Amino acid sequence: MASGNKSSASKRASSDDNDSTRPHKVKKMKCLDLILVEKVYKFRVLLPNSDCVTMRVVDPPNNQMPVVVFADLVKEEYERVGSRIRRREIDWDSPDLCLIDRFENHIKDVICFEIYETDKVYTLRLNDGSNGDEVYENMWDLTPDVELLSELPQEYAFESALADLIDNSLQAVWSNSNKRRLISVDLSEDKISIFDNGPGMDDSEDNSIVKWGKMGSSLHRSYRGRAIGGKPPYLKPFFGMFGYGGPISSMHLASHTIVSSKTKNSKKVYTLHLRRDALLSSSGSDKTWQAPGGLRDPSENEMKLAPDGSFTKVEMFQMKMRSLNVAHLQSKLKDIYFPYIQCDDNTKTGKTITPIEFQVNGIDLAEVEGGEVAITNLNSCHGPHFVLQLHFTSNQEVHLQKSPSKGASQEANARLKFVYLPIVQGKENIDRILEKLEAEGCGVAETFESFSRASIRCLGRLLPDARWAWLPFMDLKQRKVDRAQILKTCCSRVKCFIETDGGFYPTPSKTDLSHHHCYTTALKNFGQKSLEKDRDVNVEIFKDGKKLSLQQVEKQYQDWIFQMHNLYDEESDCGEDEPVIIINPSNKKQLVISSDVIRVHRHIRRKGKSWRSGQKIKVLKGACSGVYKNNIYCVLEYILLEGFQGDAGGETRIICRQLGISDEKGCLIFEDEDGNPAIDIRESKSLPISIIDTGKCLSVETAEWISQLEKRQKKIPSSIDILSASHCEELEVEGSLPFDAVVTAGHASPEEVIAVVRPASYGSVAVSEKLDQKHIAVTDLDMVLEIKLNAEDKDLQKTSHVHSFRASPSSRKGFRGLYIFSVNPKLIFEKAGEYTFSFHIILQKESDCSSYVNSVRVKAQSQVMRWALVSDMQHAKLSVRVGSHFPPISIACYDVYENRTSFRHVPKLIAKVSTKQGVILFQSETLKSHLLSKCSVITAENILVKSSEVDLIRPGYEAQLTICSKDEPFDVSVPCKVLPGSIDHLNAKPKDFMKHLLPGNVVQELKLEVFDAYGNHVKQGSDLSLGVDGFHFQQKTNIVQVDDHGRVDLSGLLKVSKGYGESVSLSVFSSKSNKLLFKVKSQIEKRMLRVATKIPEKCCAGSQLEDVVFEIVNSDGVVDETIDDNEKGDMSHSLVLKSDSTDMDDTVKYSFRHGCCTVRTIQLPEIEGSFSFRAAHSRFPKLNMTITVLVETAPEIVYESSQPQCTAEEISLQNNLSGFRIPKVEHDDNAMVLGPSPDSAKSIGNLVKSLYDERKELEDKFLQDGRRIGEHEQKLKTFHAQRLEYEKALSELQASLEANSNGDSSNSPKKERMLGEIESRAHTAASVVCKVLKDKKYHDFSKDILGVVALLGSVETNELARILTEFLGEEQMLGVVCKSYKAAHNLETCDVHGNVNCSTGLQALASALGTSLDGRYSVICLEDVRPYEGECDSGDPQRRLLLSDPTLPNGKTPPGFSGYAVNMIYLDANQLYTRTSGGKGLRETLFYHLLGEVQVYRTRETMRKALECIHHGAVSLDGGIVRKTGVISLGCGKPSIHFPVVAPQSQNSRYQRMIDAKKSMLRTINDQLDKENELYDETLKKFEKSKNKYAKFLDAKASLLQQFNDSAWNSP
Repeated sequence: MASGNKSSASKRASSDDNDSTRPHKVKKMKCLDLILVEKVYKFRVLLPNSDCVTMRVVDPPNNQMPVVVFADLVKEEYERVGSRIRRREIDWDSPDLCLIDRFENHIKDVICFEIYETDKVYTLRLNDGSNGDEVYENMWDLTPDVELLSELPQEYAFESALADLIDNSLQAVWSNSNKRRLISVDLSEDKISIFDNGPGMDDSEDNSIVKWGKMGSSLHRSYRGRAIGGKPPYLKPFFGMFGYGGPISSMHLASHTIVSSKTKNSKKVYTLHLRRDALLSSSGSDKTWQAPGGLRDPSENEMKLAPDGSFTKVEMFQMKMRSLNVAHLQSKLKDIYFPYIQCDDNTKTGKTITPIEFQVNGIDLAEVEGGEVAITNLNSCHGPHFVLQLHFTSNQEVHLQKSPSKGASQEANARLKFVYLPIVQGKENIDRILEKLEAEGCGVAETFESFSRASIRCLGRLLPDARWAWLPFMDLKQRKVDRAQILKTCCSRVKCFIETDGGFYPTPSKTDLSHHHCYTTALKNFGQKSLEKDRDVNVEIFKDGKKLSLQQVEKQYQDWIFQMHNLYDEESDCGEDEPVIIINPSNKKQLVISSDVIRVHRHIRRKGKSWRSGQKIKVLKGACSGVYKNNIYCVLEYILLEGFQGDAGGETRIICRQLGISDEKGCLIFEDEDGNPAIDIRESKSLPISIIDTGKCLSVETAEWISQLEKRQKKIPSSIDILSASHCEELEVEGSLPFDAVVTAGHASPEEVIAVVRPASYGSVAVSEKLDQKHIAVTDLDMVLEIKLNAEDKDLQKTSHVHSFRASPSSRKGFRGLYIFSVNPKLIFEKAGEYTFSFHIILQKESDCSSYVNSVRVKAQSQVMRWALVSDMQHAKLSVRVGSHFPPISIACYDVYENRTSFRHVPKLIAKVSTKQGVILFQSETLKSHLLSKCSVITAENILVKSSEVDLIRPGYEAQLTICSKDEPFDVSVPCKVLPGSIDHLNAKPKDFMKHLLPGNVVQELKLEVFDAYGNHVKQGSDLSLGVDGFHFQQKTNIVQVDDHGRVDLSGLLKVSKGYGESVSLSVFSSKSNKLLFKVKSQIEKRMLRVATKIPEKCCAGSQLEDVVFEIVNSDGVVDETIDDNEKGDMSHSLVLKSDSTDMDDTVKYSFRHGCCTVRTIQLPEIEGSFSFRAAHSRFPKLNMTITVLVETAPEIVYESSQPQCTAEEISLQNNLSGFRIPKVEHDDNAMVLGPSPDSAKSIGNLVKSLYDERKELEDKFLQDGRRIGEHEQKLKTFHAQRLEYEKALSELQASLEANSNGDSSNSPKKERMLGEIESRAHTAASVVCKVLKDKKYHDFSKDILGVVALLGSVETNELARILTEFLGEEQMLGVVCKSYKAAHNLETCDVHGNVNCSTGLQALASALGTSLDGRYSVICLEDVRPYEGECDSGDPQRRLLLSDPTLPNGKTPPGFSGYAVNMIYLDANQLYTRTSGGKGLRETLFYHLLGEVQVYRTRETMRKALECIHHGAVSLDGGIVRKTGVISLGCGKPSIHFPVVAPQSQNSRYQRMIDAKKSMLRTINDQLDKENELYDETLKKFEKSKNKYAKFLDAKASLLQQFNDSAWNSP
């Protein structure tokens, strides 16, 4: 059964230690798509023969297994692994075989796995009935992580190693919140034992004893974050940040360590055995650290010390130390763990508590009086401490130094407690502390000066090696404040105790803070102002809970030091003689005191010695401030004590007079004006008494004093001397300054100039050939060398400073007191003149050393290197006109160092004037030249300027005058301006500009090119005066100016003012001389007026001439169809009829249409005779003709008596109709003969009556239609008058609007800035178009160009301008807008190969403007784009498009909808009436083409919600763009080209509203006119119809009526 179970169970057991960390594994079954999770249980089985086996059990059936089967698995694994040591046999078949768990439960039959977890390792003991050992080999796996081995600390001291072990115990007992916390250390020569009553350890996964011995597995590594913050002194002992304090420190202390630990719940004590040699022999990348362990029962003593049943004990054997001082160790440990032993910081009662009961060899450390901390506290003053709280945060995470923990902390805290250690009875307490430590055997190698004034604790634990001399905050020696000397002295009596939390990281040995950690650096530099701005750590300072700045804290710290000094410092109480009391001395600053009372003594005892007034002393260098480089010898004069006798806080100072200062200049005690004693220190010094205390003030014997006097006398400087060349050679310096010779420019000075100070005893007889030290005074004074130049060249400053050097005394080749000036390469004798060298010493008051001055003479080189203008002409601006002379040019020649030298002969000069590009404008060889100033200057004269190429340098006329020589390789050039000469003649282009002149016409193209006598275009701005005859010059004045091209552009300015056939002329005069420059005459084309209708020679009186047609013909008799009446006054062509014999209305004007004018009726007089009337052009009266008509009385019809008589009405009608011509009828045989027969007379009467009735009916209808025509004409006349009135008012309003520049955004500053921005885009079509539109001379080219898209409209907000620009893009915004495709075609032409012709179109204009076009550009043709076909708002001045608002599916307008972009463009006043041939404006064409129905929303969010109703694109004012459905634009841009932002102003709006009102009224009148014209035309058609009907009646009845007429004429 056992074997069967073994076979089946072995498949479920495994010993792969590498998989021990996996709680289960996944198995895939091929036949089923199922995943089954296997349960794996892990055990550590302790065998009876002291061996250990680790094994796994996989998927036990029903989570149970018989113990014998489990034992078979253990046996199989044991035999597989094998034992390295031969051990006793195990009785696997023992009837007593069982398993024992950690709770001492015996498992004999079945082991149930339900009580075990799969992710933990459990320890079981196998019992075969024998007595097993307590120690088991390879029980614990202590193999560390490889990376941690690199962090192991170096060898450290015994106390530090022991403290690392105690740290573990401290961490353990700290968790005992409500029970005794005990740490007991027992030391002997062969054993060290550390016991704590903490929670203990066992074999569980979370609390395994392995973690104590395995590096990197500290239980407290993850707890360190909890140690950040809280209250000082931050007693949170989470020290386990590295995880190797236990094993490493124990191996440092001993060769064998046993760790015993028990938890409260375990019955056994688990042990871990560490042997240093065994662990080291197992080191290697491929080896593991297996340590033995065991289980035992706790001892009686252990349970006595830990009655709760939990403890840990570390025992070390085979100690490495040679001797042990227990008392010294007790003091050290108390220093390290002082806040844990006795602490009163966190108690509210103020009583001292003992957080930890700490025993060393049975002695409680709280009762130990020794230690540096206790002694320091004992010797500190009892006054208030100065406490700061610092909070550190990292500005940049990358600067946090990585620590062994999982991550560096982001913050840290520190408390700084400053303690004052006063001077008592003349002795520093710091000295007392050092003496006490030395006496107790705990001495440190420090003195008062080197005493560590900053100690650091981390989480309450002292870092022994963190003994800092100062924090920058504490060092006040350099502070310039009141009572500075007292502050400098007292700041040395302060010690700072620093408490840090878990945000700071110690070194691995926990002896100091991590040196490179950013918080350590910030703490160490606290108070250093130079690092305040550039630090990577932010430091906040708090005091008493209030946040302060560094400056505020420094002020409070200084006040605290003064307070401590005044309260606790006890200097020497009195002198050995009666003092002189001085009240409120006036010179406290010189005396370096702060008290209002001082006692002046002449005798005092200090350091067991007597010091008296008059005593000669020596103060050693470095003794105090002001004594740095050398010892000083002084005479003691007085001793000053501050305050009255018995006062605390006073300073003691000694007044000394330095050697060399006379008695008269020493300190003086005298009585002031009030008789009170006073003191004047004069030139004496006030030194601190500390120079005596530190032994740096010594008494001087008389012989030494006299020797110093003699030495000083010899050192007194008397004069300065320069070493000669021979002396310089001894010092290996080549050459000396050439004081006795004249050198040529370019002569190099020696590398070094050496000066010395001669003593007073030195004289000329003492000069020797060799250098002698006794002739050189050795001083500590600096010497200055100043070099000045007195130049020969008048162009230079007379005397100028060359250079200054400063040198300190130095030594070379054994000679001291040498002042070595390194002058080369700074000094080279380049300028001609006299170089003066002045040497002088920066003297002390009692010194009297004369200066040394000498000079070196330098002359110019004879070789000429260049010519140049003399200084008087170098900055002169030469300007000359063509035909005049240049002023005389003075030229000098210079050597290579710019010294003026002499001409060797008079060279033959040539003058050339050329452009900057090198084109020669003219050259002259007829110059006159002569030498001046001792042959150093040559003057060139008689340079006459003759050139016809000045146009090459227009408009700046910048040129260069060059004067050279044929026989010398030199020349000189000077910038100049060559201006054209005065006006001489001019040419007109085109020459035939006066051809085909017509009245009222404007000369569209006329440019006058103005030249000087040499054929150059004259200068811009030259004035000309115009004389015109027959022209109207359309400017206010007849003075015109020449433009920058040398032309006068009169295009569009001359308007013909005379009539047809008259003479005209144009004269041009010079405005200055009134000289006639140009005159041309011509004649206006001739025209004649003729009548095209045949006028009858005779007409009946009272009749009318009808449809008389007049024509205007040219000299060839051809009708001039260009004469066409226009409603504008200046283009009116009408006919006026006038007669002197009748009242013909000459105010009636008849319009010409295409050269013809038809007069419907001309009324003839009722009186017979010759009638004449004159027809003339209304504007050109000379264009006339006279028409004469013979008027006769109509014949009267006489009837016989039997014949019916015509009624009066019929006669009147006949008279009215007499004007109609009745055609004559020829009589024949069949003609009707009227006779006198009565019957026939009656018939004839009836016939006549019917004829006259019909005639009357037709005539009445004709007259009625005529009257209606008159009524319509009267209404038309009224409407025309009203229209003229409205047009006049509208014109005035528009003029007012244009006068107000703010009313039109086209003149706004923002639009001007945008125009400038576009013009600055060089090589673009938009830039050229903007410049062309501003220049009137390009009017013909630009008349069909409207401009650039960006300038044709404006918007009201910056946001709208930006987003519309981004939507359109810069290429569209810079697009050129033309009226038609023809205008666009004129912008560019190409040859047959498709190459752009640069000599025509916009390319040519760009070239004329000095630029060129690069790349393509867009052109928009208004006539050819598809316009908006809907309606516009007729009542809106801007004529916005009537577009329906978008709607959502619910029928509502989307929220945030601001309008359509095309309607948010504001058109300028001058663009509102721009129309295409189809009547469409810019909004309907250009902007609808660009923007279509793009919608504008306030925000992206509102636009997003309205996507359902966006079909043509949308934008939002916060930067969103939807191009079309499914296409959006992301990102952000800052376009420089955009629509100008101009908000219309109220004044403009008022004008615009008035204009709109007038336009509305004008539209109403025009509508009425159109309607009345329609009625007039309809009535006129009726009139023509009745007229034609009447005419037909007359034609049909003509023969009969003629017979009646004849009968009437022939009747008697």
